Amino acid sequence: MKKITVLGSGFAALTAVKKLRKLDKDCEVTLVSAKDEFIYLPSLIWIPSGRRKSSDLIVPLKNFISKYSVNFHAGHVTGLKQEGRVVSTILNGVDSEVENDGLIIATGGRFIKKLPGIEHAITPCEGIPAAEKIRDNINTMKSGTIAIGFASNPKEKSAMRGGPMFEFLFGLDQQLREEKRRDKFKLVFFCPAPKPGIRMGEKAVVGILSRMKKLGIQTHLGQKMKGFEANKVKTEGGDFDADLILFMPGMTGNKWFKTSQLPLSEGGLLKANKHCQVDGLSNVYVAGDSGSFPGPGWMPKQAHMADLQAETAAENLINSLNDKPAEAIFKAELMCIVDSNNKGVFTLRTESRQFVLPPMRIFHWAKRFFEWWYLRGLR
Repeated sequence: MKKITVLGSGFAALTAVKKLRKLDKDCEVTLVSAKDEFIYLPSLIWIPSGRRKSSDLIVPLKNFISKYSVNFHAGHVTGLKQEGRVVSTILNGVDSEVENDGLIIATGGRFIKKLPGIEHAITPCEGIPAAEKIRDNINTMKSGTIAIGFASNPKEKSAMRGGPMFEFLFGLDQQLREEKRRDKFKLVFFCPAPKPGIRMGEKAVVGILSRMKKLGIQTHLGQKMKGFEANKVKTEGGDFDADLILFMPGMTGNKWFKTSQLPLSEGGLLKANKHCQVDGLSNVYVAGDSGSFPGPGWMPKQAHMADLQAETAAENLINSLNDKPAEAIFKAELMCIVDSNNKGVFTLRTESRQFVLPPMRIFHWAKRFFEWWYLRGLR
């Protein structure tokens, strides 16, 4: 019986498990993660306004594990041995190993925390505690300046999380308006890129900046970041005061990538080909934020893209283990709804087309419906 190990418990990992089981009902699949739970990160944006709470977004994977006949191995991955055939883990000080015939790495990325004073900024996508910290700060603030921004990995431009920061920005603006205290706050959006959101296309950038201007959101763009202080954002183009700072730095790979002597891109992610295979390693594949993939410069790091890569990785791994050509190629596609608590902007970009639809309530409800549909499948 073929033994396949999937590392992670996010979108890419769960999609890979589903695809593996669809293609091979008999193989032994082991899921490795620190906890047997899934956190629906896209809905972190609704925690500050109280539209969601932590219990809404955490789903135990007990039913998923049973439904797809998966073995669960609890542990933090610490490295690989024998060119990927052995996964080393640790949990509560106890080391263990998981052997495999095929491996899919979907352990996500790691935020680069090198800027001086970055401890003074909240990184929203780090998880529920970060979103709750934003909520608590907003609830206690009577007035002040809220600075929201993001940056990329300078050595891996695609390794960034820009979309959620637009959502936190527009969401907080809407929240403060609903609470009838928007006039007591100054919102400032900052980014070292002169055209934030350019991955979505020129039209999207124009729309985003136009909307900021309409809502009275100040911008500080095109200036390299220098760091932070307790109440200050520092850039090469000047500093500005802020009572609350939300900042999403660029991403890089997990620390254990280096200790495992895996092939890494300049930005620290796993080097992969168009089939999602890790360069030079047999039956080792990667999906989602962990990987550096060939493709157009606008190719995003998002759940949808991770799902597409996970399906490709699973298909190619099964074919490889069955001595068949592993030739599936993932489609580069950016598809997202930038939500603002009551409306959403829909964006689609592929290599052959792109379009942006203006803010509409139907897209907000579409995003909420997808959340319900996805989590219902896990529960």
